Amino acid sequence: MRGKAGKYHDLNVYQESCTLDLAIFQLTKSWPKEEMYSLTDQIRRSSRSVGANIVEAWAKRRYLAHFTSKLTDADGELQETQHWLMRAKAYGYIDAKAFESLWEQSKQVGRRLGAMLNSGDWS
Repeated sequence: MRGKAGKYHDLNVYQESCTLDLAIFQLTKSWPKEEMYSLTDQIRRSSRSVGANIVEAWAKRRYLAHFTSKLTDADGELQETQHWLMRAKAYGYIDAKAFESLWEQSKQVGRRLGAMLNSGDWS
């Protein structure tokens, strides 16, 4: 594997996943209280897990199978986050502008994860 980052927090994909996670956290503060232990909890958990799995992939980068497994987990959590974003939009908890912004952010993280999985480049 090749790469330029010296630490996991130098990774663009990690930084972007944290930006997405924070944006989702801020957005969900205004959601109905009855969603606290369902939709709110689910989307917060999955969005946080993207970055956590990237960190684990970084720690296991010397072992291609482990690296790939953890990046695949990060991608799975990102897909789940996208699912919950779509549900939140359908329920009227998120307006079209906020949805599009978060959707584009999530797609960018997905592109970076895909590039890492396809090339082994962890810059």
